[in-house]
Amino acid sequence: MNIWIAIGVTAVGCYAVKLIGLLVPAGALERPVVKRLAALLPVALLAALTAQQTFADGRTLVLDAKAAGLAAAAVALLLRAPFLVIVAAAVVVTAGVRALTG
Repeated sequence: MNIWIAIGVTAVGCYAVKLIGLLVPAGALERPVVKRLAALLPVALLAALTAQQTFADGRTLVLDAKAAGLAAAAVALLLRAPFLVIVAAAVVVTAGVRALTG
């Protein structure tokens, strides 16, 4: 029964967050600081998620094939490669390092 309580609380919480977002006055959303934060927040969250997924293994920091793939993607990005080439470079380098290191 505890799982259903957790599901119910989560559903109510999600609905409350949506409702709070709808109740925010339009004037508050038009402020320059809010617009700037709304533009930068997704980038910061994506960067944090990428770093956590690449360099963390539980509570320890690791440097493995994922880090090499991220470095290859960064190099391809600096060379202004198309998005699919960036993803392909990361995949190939990650797979290559995993194949070499076992």
